[in-house]
Amino acid sequence: MIETTVAGSLPKPAWLAEPETLWAAWKLDGKGLVEGQRDAALAWIKMQEDAGIDIVSDGEQFRRHFVHGFLESVEGIDWQRMTTMGIRDNRYDAQVPTVTGKVRRTGPVHSASVQFCRAHTSRKLKATLPGPMTICDTIADAYYGSRPEMAMAFAALLNDEAKELEALGVDVIQFDEPAFNVFMKDVKEWGIDALHRAIDGLTCKTAVHICYGYGIQSNIDWKNSLGSQWRQYEEIFPALNESRIDQVSLECANSKVPLSLIGILKDKEVLVGAIDVASLAVETPEQVAATLRAAAEFVPPERMTACTNCGLAPLPRSVAEDKLKALGAGVALLRQELA
Repeated sequence: MIETTVAGSLPKPAWLAEPETLWAAWKLDGKGLVEGQRDAALAWIKMQEDAGIDIVSDGEQFRRHFVHGFLESVEGIDWQRMTTMGIRDNRYDAQVPTVTGKVRRTGPVHSASVQFCRAHTSRKLKATLPGPMTICDTIADAYYGSRPEMAMAFAALLNDEAKELEALGVDVIQFDEPAFNVFMKDVKEWGIDALHRAIDGLTCKTAVHICYGYGIQSNIDWKNSLGSQWRQYEEIFPALNESRIDQVSLECANSKVPLSLIGILKDKEVLVGAIDVASLAVETPEQVAATLRAAAEFVPPERMTACTNCGLAPLPRSVAEDKLKALGAGVALLRQELA
C-alpha cells in the first residue's frame, strides 16, 4: 500500500502567528503559547487524519523556523551576535546568530511536543529535524573554523535528540537538508557522513528531505535561472543511494526535476512530492494520481510514499487543507488501480 505523509510545515492558525508568512512571530507567550501550539497541532493532526494522511506530523506548530526551532535550545550560540551571511551559496543574505563556543544541548528540545502528539493520534508519527549541513548554512561560525567539524558537532546533538524522539514513539525522523542540492561536492565529501552521525543507532525509519527552496523570492529567481531541467540531484543521488538513510523526499509536482532521476535511488524508499506548494491551485485527485503514476515508472509502488513537495506554511489554511484532501484522495484512486 502506498502511504501518505507531509514533507514539513503546515500553516499556523491566525490566532497563533501571522498567516501566509514564513517564520512569523508568535502572537501568544508563556503558558498561553504552549496551549495555543498544542491546539494548533491537534487541529492539524485531526485534519491530516480526515484527509487520509497515514504518517502525520505536528506541522511545525511548535517552532517558528525549521532550523532555529532546534538551535534556540542549544548552548554555544550567541543570539545577540548577529552576523550577515550568504545563505545557500550566497543566494541571499541573512542576519544569523553566531556560534561562539562548543555547542551543547541544554536538554530535550522537541520531546514535549512529540509526546503530546503521540498521545493524540494512533497513526504513524513523523518528526522533522534540521540536517547538519543545512544548520551550518544557516548559522555563522566563530568557533569551529570548519564546516565539516561544526556539522559533526551538531550531528551529535541531533542524534541525541533523535534517539529521545524515537523512544517516545516516533515512527519516522526526517532531516531537512535543502543545502544538499547547493553544495553537491560537500554532500559527497562530508554531508552524508554528518547525516550518518545524526542517525547513528536509530531503528525507526529515517528520511532526508531535499528541495529547491520555496516561499521567498530569491528561491524563485534562482529556480528560474536553472533552465528547462533541474538536474542537480543527479550529482548526489548515487551517494544518497549508497547511504544508510531509508527514505529520500523530493518534489515531483509541477517540478522541472526529470522523474527519471528517481531511478538512481534504486535501493531507497522515495517520498514522491505530488502536491505543489508554490501554487494556490488545488490539485484534483486525478492530478495527484497522475504524478504518482508517472513516478511509478521509476520507483515501484512498494517503495513509494506520496508526499507534498515541501512545507505548506506560506499557503492559506483552507488551501493547505484542500491540498491534503487531494493528496489522500489521489492515493486512494491509485490504490484502487493497483488492487
